[in-house]
Amino acid sequence: MFSGAIAHWEGTPQMGDVVGIRDSRKQFLGWGAYSPKSKIRIRIYSWDENEKINSAFFEKRLIQAINYRKSNDLIERTNAYRLVHAESDGLPGLIVDKYNNVLVVQILSAGLERWLSDIAEILEKLTGLHTIYERSDADVRKLEGLQARRGFIRGSQSENGRVQVVENGIHYFVDFMKGHKTGFYLDQRENRAYVRANTLGKTVLDCFSYTGGFTLAALKGGATSVTAVETSSYARSLARENILLNKLDENKVQFVDEDVFQALRKFRDRGMKFDVIILDPPKFAPTAALAEKAARGYKDINLLAMKLLNHHGKLVTFSCSGGISVELFQKIVAGAAVDAGIDGKIVRRLFQGVDHPVSLAFPEGLYLKGLVIEVE
Repeated sequence: MFSGAIAHWEGTPQMGDVVGIRDSRKQFLGWGAYSPKSKIRIRIYSWDENEKINSAFFEKRLIQAINYRKSNDLIERTNAYRLVHAESDGLPGLIVDKYNNVLVVQILSAGLERWLSDIAEILEKLTGLHTIYERSDADVRKLEGLQARRGFIRGSQSENGRVQVVENGIHYFVDFMKGHKTGFYLDQRENRAYVRANTLGKTVLDCFSYTGGFTLAALKGGATSVTAVETSSYARSLARENILLNKLDENKVQFVDEDVFQALRKFRDRGMKFDVIILDPPKFAPTAALAEKAARGYKDINLLAMKLLNHHGKLVTFSCSGGISVELFQKIVAGAAVDAGIDGKIVRRLFQGVDHPVSLAFPEGLYLKGLVIEVE
């Protein structure tokens, strides 16, 4: 509930307090967490007037989230997945990712900040995992008036935060202390599987390659070569370790330490061509207010990539920006194709994995959108 929707308050709630919401006729609407610094003044916990927001409430919601992940084949394919996806699991502001025998928790709202200790205790009891690390260092915490924080909540580990996970038969080292987000891009699991199934005998360009998620998928799928563009020396180093971990041919990979926009222009000037190009950039537009500026960046990068595709080549392009809708992203990519002077068609739409569900009451939970464009 945004601040402008609130007519008046009764009492003086403090940050993180549970408050009741009523309409102009005094009819009960729901229970929510109060956040005085955020434009989203109240985040809804429950619409049930008889429900008590206490430790038992959070345990019930966590059980529901865990059971949902158990209900599909996730556990058979990987030991790394999102256990709690915030609003979509009825726990606004709470992210919990499982990496093998480690849980990584992210608190992004003032309401959940109040319940961190209870949540850690419940998670340990429900999962049987005794190592829980907090990565509450996302920029969005500033909007809630919260300071960045990270560290062990339960247990400790001496391996510098590194853990080994497996996904669809591919092994990865994940650094949950230093890595992006909580350490790895779990939301791209199904999309990495798609790349793996479509790169046999192909030359691949992996932009923003990070620790090698798509690079390893392409190599495992039989790509003849992969050019991986990544500016972080630590991420490139970990990607090399992941290649060796899976006994893949490191000679098939060329790592490029350069800004992607500059690298694409240099590849264009050299007349380089690829069969498959993957664009998985960071968040250009975290909010709708930044969408117009971000749209230019998305268009430029897609236009440059399209000019590097071989005949019948495929562009696998993504946006994880919440401010860019599915429809807008398609328009941006279509505009890039026109300016690049190519004919293309959408052969597949890609989204986040099943462990990142989207509540009908919170469509903003659908943040990752992707297109596979085939050049004709």
